[in-house]
Amino acid sequence: MTTKDLHFYEPKNGHGLKHDPFNAIIAPRPIGWISSRDGSGNVNLAPYSFFNAFCYVPPIIGFSSTNWKDSAGNIQDTGEFVWNLATMDLAKQMNATAAHVARDVDEFKIAGLTAAPCKLVNVPRVAESPVAFECKLTQILQLQGKDGEKAQAWVTFGEVVAVHIDKAFIKDGVYQTGLAHPIVRAGRKGDYFEIKPENMFEMIRPD
Repeated sequence: MTTKDLHFYEPKNGHGLKHDPFNAIIAPRPIGWISSRDGSGNVNLAPYSFFNAFCYVPPIIGFSSTNWKDSAGNIQDTGEFVWNLATMDLAKQMNATAAHVARDVDEFKIAGLTAAPCKLVNVPRVAESPVAFECKLTQILQLQGKDGEKAQAWVTFGEVVAVHIDKAFIKDGVYQTGLAHPIVRAGRKGDYFEIKPENMFEMIRPD
């Protein structure tokens, strides 16, 4: 085995590079494009770069926000949210919803998106998105370090109670991930890439 010339660092002492490599290494990361509504009825739509699925039964997804954001506050108040799939043809609109605006400003309008009603939650989904998950809050956890000190980051978990899928992306009963051309976060802020069907491959598990 060839010995590698490794860059080693302990995060507590800094990384010693031009950009923090943590986000670039944990890639790709699905985009948590989260719509929510506060107790007064104001709608919020925002993308989160720390997002994923965590459980099959019940189906649970979650996103993490650095500092306490409107999304987490809204979901804590109402117990509901929607995840919307960000795709290549919605990239600019998704990016527009990342703007820091007042709580009563509707990001759907800023991005020129259509707020479509959901079935089981009182939160709109992005009508232009091919997939949406209606979710009910299960937990909001403040993260902490190994020393027990609280971090300024909160993970919001929700159970998926309803799913909307554009039938154009279902072939022979199977949802085709690549056909939707989802976009994912790469490394530095602003870096994204597109998942294309031709870049996907299959491997059979040993068991």
